[in-house]
Parts: sequence; structure tokens; C-alpha cells
Amino acid sequence: MKLVLHTFDLPLRHTFTITHESRDVQPTLIVELQDGNFSGFGEATETPYYGVTIEKMIAQLESVRHLIEAYDWQEPKDFWEIMAVHLKDDHPFALCALDIAANDLWAKKQQLPLYRAWGLNPSHNPITDYTIGIDTIEKMVAKMQEVPFPLYKIKLGTPYDIAIVQALRTHTDAVFRVDANTAWGVEETIQNALALQALGVEFIEQPMKADNWEGMKKVFAESVLPIIADESCIVEEDVARCYGFFHGINIKLMKCGGLTPALRMIAHAKKLGLKVMVGCMTESNVGCSAIAQLLPLLDYVDMDGILLVDDRISTGVSIDYGQVIYASENGTGAKLIR
Repeated sequence: MKLVLHTFDLPLRHTFTITHESRDVQPTLIVELQDGNFSGFGEATETPYYGVTIEKMIAQLESVRHLIEAYDWQEPKDFWEIMAVHLKDDHPFALCALDIAANDLWAKKQQLPLYRAWGLNPSHNPITDYTIGIDTIEKMVAKMQEVPFPLYKIKLGTPYDIAIVQALRTHTDAVFRVDANTAWGVEETIQNALALQALGVEFIEQPMKADNWEGMKKVFAESVLPIIADESCIVEEDVARCYGFFHGINIKLMKCGGLTPALRMIAHAKKLGLKVMVGCMTESNVGCSAIAQLLPLLDYVDMDGILLVDDRISTGVSIDYGQVIYASENGTGAKLIR
């Protein structure tokens, strides 16, 4: 086994703004695991909000290079358990990239797409949304019109949130989802839900601060729209905690540490009756192709990263009016353009 690390700067097609930050370029780390004639690829993006930088991830992986290259593993979940001892608590983004690469490599060796290696049937996959980042109302309308889609995720957290959705609604009949990224309060969420329901919004994602559990209890009881956890559901232990406070969870592979824990989180959420979504973090096709392998298990998906970035580094899945089309290659289907 050989570990190879690749770094890239992915240009964004538009300045991407949420309540936490704005950016025009997305730095990303691609992890490659080489084993004979096969290479598995994984990805994690730099995310300052969580204190994650490319330099830190490289240092983290270099610190366990000797273990990675010497370990004789048979299945990705076994490899994840060993690597998690060193990376899980402080370095889940690096662990995620490594785990995706391991899953990709494992399926390629079986000469199967990863979802087939897991025994999944993709015949009823959900479609992905397309994200409209925070901007002036005029620019948000222009962004939406630039990419006709059946489903939009609208980033909110401004003094004029309802006006944004009203303006967008006059230009499309598409289904809307909204993500406040922790910007609202309790009564604000409850009242906004009433207005947003009338505007054809499907659900609200993470309206309040991640630790506002008392407030979420009231919102859960009184909101006319379903509420999906994002910042309140990061690792496996958070799934049970979200029960009775949220109607569903949004899993981010980088935050939880990869596909291996994500599979366990999905199974746990389903047992509790929670809806399950997986979201992207502005990845290239390497990361988005990994998310696509989970589609048969999901209620919702937000994997429009390959539409938001100018991805000149990789190929994999494609998206046609929300429909995710798998690549012809085995594993996740992603590969670097060399």
C-alpha cells in the first residue's frame, strides 16, 4: 500500500456565502491509496469554520503514514477502526478522506461499483438540490435562473429571509428547502415556518444554534415544517440525541469521519424514525461521487458541489436536472484527471 496526497484549489463559480463565511476558492485534499494496479481516491476540503486546513490534514495523515502503508486490511470498516484510534477525535476530516479512498479501493478490487458492493439498489434514488448562497435578492434570483432545477436549497440568515424566498418563488415552481445555518431564534423559527410553508418550502435545516436543545424542543413541537439537524448532528453519538428534537438529520461525511460511520448513522436514524439526508461541503467529484454511493439509503441529498465548483481535477458522477448519474467505473466512479 502506498499513500499519495494531492492538493488543489477549486475555483467556485460564484462567491459562496453562508452565515459563517464567504469564499471564492475551495482548497481541497485528495487522498490516494495505491495497491498494485488499483487506486482508491478520497477527499476532504479545507473548512476554517471547523479549524480544518490543508496543512493540518497533511500533517495528520503523515503522522500515521507508516501505519497506513503497513496495515494489511481486508474490509474498509476494519481499516477505519484502526485509523480512528489516531484520527477520529481531533481529525475526522482527514479520516474521512482516508476512509473514502479505502472504500473506493475495496470496491474496485471486487470490480463493482461501491453501492453494489454494499448490496444496494439505486432504482429509487432521491434527486439532489442545487444551493443558492446568500447574496442580494437580485443576485440570488440570477443564480437560480442560471441553473434551472426542480429542487433548490436556499441559504438564509439575513434580515430579509422571507423576502428572499418570496422573490425566488415568483420565478419558479421548484421545491424549496431552506438552511438558516444557526441564525434564527425560537419564535423566529416558528413564525418563519408558517410563512415558508405557504411559499412551498419542504423543510428547514438547522435554524438555531447547535446547543440550543431547549429551544429546539419547543420548535419541534410547534413548527409546521419539518426541522433537519446539521450542526447539531456531527458524529454518531449525536443521532440519538436528535430524536425528539428534530425530524431528521443531515450527515456530512467529513464531520463524522467518512462513509463507514455514515452507514452506521443512517441505520441508527432509520431505527429511530428520523429522515436522513447527506450533504456535501463543496467537494470535487471525488467527494460527491462518494456521497452518491449512499443514495439508495437516503430520503434527501444535497450533493451539488460539482455544480458549484469549476472541477478541473476529477471525473465521476454527473447531475442532470437533479438526477444523479453514476460513472461507468467501479468503486465510487471518481478518478483524478492526470
